Amino acid sequence: MRHTKIARNIWLGIENLLLHKLRSFLTMLGVVFGVGSVVAMLSVGEGASQEALANIRKLGSDNIIITSVKPVEDEQTSTQRSHMSIYGLTYDDQARISQSFRRIRKAAPVKLLRKEARLRERSMELRVVGTTPEWFELVPRDIVAGRVIYAADQEKQAPVAVLTEFGARKILATEGTIGQTVRIGGDEFEIIGIVKSESGQAGNIQIPDEDVDIYIPLEVARDYFGDMFTKMTSGSFQREKVQLHQIIVQADGPDSVESTAAGIERMLERFHKRKDYEMSVPLALLKQAEATKRTFNIVLGSIAGISLLVGGIGIMNIMLASVTERTREIGIRRAIGAKRRQIVYQFLIETVVLSMFGGLIGLGVGTLIPFLITYFSGMVTVVTMNSILLPLFISMGIGILFGLYPAVNAARVDPIIALRHE
Repeated sequence: MRHTKIARNIWLGIENLLLHKLRSFLTMLGVVFGVGSVVAMLSVGEGASQEALANIRKLGSDNIIITSVKPVEDEQTSTQRSHMSIYGLTYDDQARISQSFRRIRKAAPVKLLRKEARLRERSMELRVVGTTPEWFELVPRDIVAGRVIYAADQEKQAPVAVLTEFGARKILATEGTIGQTVRIGGDEFEIIGIVKSESGQAGNIQIPDEDVDIYIPLEVARDYFGDMFTKMTSGSFQREKVQLHQIIVQADGPDSVESTAAGIERMLERFHKRKDYEMSVPLALLKQAEATKRTFNIVLGSIAGISLLVGGIGIMNIMLASVTERTREIGIRRAIGAKRRQIVYQFLIETVVLSMFGGLIGLGVGTLIPFLITYFSGMVTVVTMNSILLPLFISMGIGILFGLYPAVNAARVDPIIALRHE
């Protein structure tokens, strides 16, 4: 019986709204655009945040990345032909880090240099990464073919190399992949594997690998290419001596990352007279990005919520006008026994119907906009359940909140004065 009465009141509310279709539609548009903008903005913000967080997670939440940095004073004197810069991380630094901290699981030293790779008539410049087998554990990438560098390759100083997928397509082309001999600089290397690569920026940290990388054992890189690098620029050359360009350290868990990073920082300060390195902690960046994500979503939601507020004001305005127009109807209903709460329910149902239908249409618009943004711009957008339910409940709440005053106002109308109203 009670459910039948509620259904009858809802249907009566819909019929009253349909008496003024255009006015009801225009009133509903405020809620439609409000809900649509909330869903769309939250989806865009969620997509951008998830993409940034995914890039940071690629670096490893347990990892600490230490990178050699050329000091400012060396930059200022690098134009002198006779000047040679000696800076950065050393093999001793790597040994001390591995042996001094019991909460370090693995450490991968990295030597980086640019060389031309050649296979018969094809050639291209790529980045040579001299490292140890630990690299492929700390920076895990899918193996497309073959295998990665093993400890035996490092011990035997085998001239083997692992190419990234993009580099393999460029230099190997239609040739067979595994087993090919590629000349790097003046030395030959056998291709033993191909891996996928990730490139780009994660916050202010550069992802360790690039699209065109070739990985060789660290001892081979040290023996074949040495620690001295010469850069030719506009008729002059710069000489640099860098033993290690990077050391990637893995702590034994997220809880020990920050304390281990602080310990490594103190140790490096003792052995480096100049600040010729920088330390990046992806875990700290991840925490910062997650906090920024929450703030970003709150800001976006608040801005879009203003549209819902405007829609609610529009509903209140129309319902107040409707109360004035239907004063006589209210008087007749009160005269034949309708209670005040029934009048309140009637007008509240109409506002909730307006806001609910507006909210549902707005959800459709709000989920369509992120799809169009992704389709036309390639930007990542993510429509979450929260971004759908939150604006829908807010729109219904706004319908009740802004419809309450007109409903109470209608219930307070004196039946005798209402019956005299023309």
